[in-house]
Amino acid sequence: MLPPGARRPWLGETFLDVSFTQFVGQALSNPIMAVTVLLTLGVIFVNGWTDAPNAIATAVTTRTISIRPAIIMSAVFNFLGVLIMTIVNSSVASTISNMVDFGSNAHMALIALCAALFSIVVYSVGASIFGIPTSESHSLIAGLTGAALAVQGGLDGVNGAEWIKVIYGLVLSLVLGFALGWGICKLLTIICRNMDRRRTNKAFKYMQIFGAAAMSFMHGAQDGQKFIGVLLLGVAFVNGQPELAGAVIPIWLMLLCSVTMGVGTSVGGEKIIKSVGMDMVKLETFQGFSADLAGAVCILLSTLTGIPVSTTHTKTSAIMGVGAVKRLSAINFSVVKDMMLTWVFTFPGCGLISFVMAKLFMMVF
Repeated sequence: MLPPGARRPWLGETFLDVSFTQFVGQALSNPIMAVTVLLTLGVIFVNGWTDAPNAIATAVTTRTISIRPAIIMSAVFNFLGVLIMTIVNSSVASTISNMVDFGSNAHMALIALCAALFSIVVYSVGASIFGIPTSESHSLIAGLTGAALAVQGGLDGVNGAEWIKVIYGLVLSLVLGFALGWGICKLLTIICRNMDRRRTNKAFKYMQIFGAAAMSFMHGAQDGQKFIGVLLLGVAFVNGQPELAGAVIPIWLMLLCSVTMGVGTSVGGEKIIKSVGMDMVKLETFQGFSADLAGAVCILLSTLTGIPVSTTHTKTSAIMGVGAVKRLSAINFSVVKDMMLTWVFTFPGCGLISFVMAKLFMMVF
């Protein structure tokens, strides 16, 4: 995966053309490509529906910023996160594209990719209907893995050296997210102990807006790269290339993804915001800032090291850490339990749906 403006040849001397006109032309002339594009945008939309609200949940529920301006801010910083971090470091996209192998048949690979994306939408919408945050990152990984296993007929479809980074991400987001949330909140509690409460609340109001913007930026940096990589993988398959060795990522594609994500957030975000920002633990302004800053730092470290993490995992872990500063009973563990069950079932559930759908799609198409 190359940043905007970079040039690297494909196999031989061939370049992958991802210009807007070429992209539209392929989508209009190739039905499977059209389905791939629509499903990818659908997955990005669902990501905005279920994952992006986590970045602004605490700022909205502490009444630091109203929901509509928060959604606009989230969309803008999601776009900037995709753009800037792709230029600086695109290792997460590389991890996602290299963790599975769809085989040498580009046509069958494209069909399997369609099945994976279809499965992700089905699974994620089902989970979000009940207001339980679901990780689009883990749904994406599970969907791609299930489809690759179906194509290859076994574990040849999985690159264990890359897939292990998913496990690293689970541990990192849970442990580091909790630790940073607890540490930052505890430090602020000590520093501000003897300060005027009204003045500190006013300061933390602006600081929390900054924290929410940082979380949105890092959400785009993580999830935006993942889905752009998947869409480019579909373009490669249409061009008869079974793998994504390198490509120029155009600005228009980043803009398309960020706008689609923002629309998803505006449509379904309020229910997720309530679950993450209110039901789990009641937060004050300085606590919301602590959770946002902790989550953003954790995701930044993960992104720079090429480890895919869930913004849902990271943010909820940070909120739990913040709540633990006051007392463990401040955390609504029934909400945490529901979230953990959803996460536990994501890999086998979405992976199995993707495996079955890939087999079915390959039989039909």
